[in-house]
Amino acid sequence: QVQLVESGGGSVQAGGSLRLSCVASVATFRTGCMGWFRQAPGKEREGVAAIDSDGSTSYADYVKGRFTLSRVNANTLYLQIHNLKPEDTAMYYCAAGFTGYYSMLDRRAYPYWGQGTQVIVSS
Repeated sequence: QVQLVESGGGSVQAGGSLRLSCVASVATFRTGCMGWFRQAPGKEREGVAAIDSDGSTSYADYVKGRFTLSRVNANTLYLQIHNLKPEDTAMYYCAAGFTGYYSMLDRRAYPYWGQGTQVIVSS
């Protein structure tokens, strides 16, 4: 069983930055992938960015250039967000899983989820 703990969310003004952190209870990167998803009220949970055990990354088109993943060690993942927009307001979730049949941004690849950290962006 993998436990994931997110932190770093908060309320910021548009144009601001945040760094979200995710710490896993085990070294998930050795064999699997880790990713960030977000869910706004009334919307589906969507993939934002993910990184696989070989270091390959995938970003949703709408975050490219503003969101950057960095892997500190085998169980810690950061998501740096710049130029935040009101539409980025959502609960952000860290997830750990395994690619293969599903792509890295497909939530079905991830059996393990954190509790989420809230990001609120005001205009």
